[in-house]
Amino acid sequence: MALPSFDEFRRDALARGFDEVLERRWAPGTVLETHSHPFDADALVVEGEMWLDGRHLTPGGTFQLARGTPHAERYGPAGATYWVARRN
Repeated sequence: MALPSFDEFRRDALARGFDEVLERRWAPGTVLETHSHPFDADALVVEGEMWLDGRHLTPGGTFQLARGTPHAERYGPAGATYWVARRN
């Protein structure tokens, strides 16, 4: 499965009502204990690997989080990059 370009991801997210689209890069081995965010998120992993509440995500994997949802994140030995659309 071919991944969309960042521009395609951004265009689709804005058309679906998200108001901010970012690329997030995480260093190898980063761990974020349980926390939440003040925005809805819809993301696509494009490099590396991560675990979101124990769910293993690799390139092409997606995740959605509603604002205020508690979650924990852990990033693999090569780190990870994902694109995230946010609805603030």
